[in-house]
Amino acid sequence: MQKFDAIRPFYDSEVNEALHGVANHPMMKAMMNFSFPELEDEVWKEQLKRTHSIRDFQCNFIYQTIQKVLERSSEGLTTSGFEKLEKNTSYLFVSNHRDILLDTTLLNVCLFEHGLVMTASAIGDNLVKKSFLNILAKLNRNFLVLRGLSPREMLQSSKLLSEYIGHLLFRENRSVWIAQREGRTKDGNDATNPGVLKMLGMGSDEANLMDYFKKMKIVPVSISYEYDPTDALKMPQLMAEANNEIYIKEKNEDFMTILSGIMGTKKRIHISVGDVLDKEIDQIAAENDNANKQIQALAQAIDDSILKNYKLWPTNYIAYDILNKTDKFSHLYKENEKSLFERRLEMRIGSDNPIAVQGILAMYANPVVNKLKYQDAI
Repeated sequence: MQKFDAIRPFYDSEVNEALHGVANHPMMKAMMNFSFPELEDEVWKEQLKRTHSIRDFQCNFIYQTIQKVLERSSEGLTTSGFEKLEKNTSYLFVSNHRDILLDTTLLNVCLFEHGLVMTASAIGDNLVKKSFLNILAKLNRNFLVLRGLSPREMLQSSKLLSEYIGHLLFRENRSVWIAQREGRTKDGNDATNPGVLKMLGMGSDEANLMDYFKKMKIVPVSISYEYDPTDALKMPQLMAEANNEIYIKEKNEDFMTILSGIMGTKKRIHISVGDVLDKEIDQIAAENDNANKQIQALAQAIDDSILKNYKLWPTNYIAYDILNKTDKFSHLYKENEKSLFERRLEMRIGSDNPIAVQGILAMYANPVVNKLKYQDAI
């Protein structure tokens, strides 16, 4: 399918040549020495050069890397909802988005451990400008979302992306991961951009758009980190937006954010998958005959699932109480957890920047605010 060549990951037939090309790259050496500290370089290089499929690369190398990341930078990953998914079945996972690489990689770890179809995952082409990162992304079954296009190019790109996602789901029986909005949530408010759903719907040849979305088997995903390792890095953009200023990224900012996300302290992590949105889509179709209203209602249904299933940690309750000068949730955290949170906040932001302090507190508190809308969920 040459029409997808500009955005697709490697085919299995291209994997071995790509691995030969990067086996001696210093970043590959750093990654492998981190993942397999007990092995001589020649041992993992030989194993790499005998790898001929994305699945083998993911299971034998990336999976081990993520286990080391979890061991070094977290207090464990827990899950809920995966037992509801069927084996050998493709799903469209629409996820909240907190970390550039880990959100989708951790989901794939969970899918692998539950014997389920792993995903092809969307990634902005701005994040893989470096040649090695581009190759690594394609080896890890990432497909590209092209950024910085003119409106006309954007329309063509969105149509191609939509067709490719349909091709993966229906022709290749491959699950797909896509974020609910462009870019990571910086303020803790997880909300689905209806534009993402409009893009997905462009590939439909169904008479009824809701029939197409139902066929996709949409599964909302909630990922939550007790500590966001990139929380302080998100502040400059939030502060610029608060001052109505245009935020311009530093040259290597995305790369540094990727590294911080991978190696920074996360404490506990939880991934919850919701139910397939079957009944919800039937109800939306029955209640609305206007396509725009249907898409708005579907975005809301995704949000409802993500917010209800979002795992709240002591850090969220602590931030809510500090921000609102209350002790409403003090029964849900210990005093030493509060002290640790406050000390970390001071170390990362300092006490002389009240706007940034408020920003980080809101980032952790907003999931509580959003979950309070569903009283039964807290």
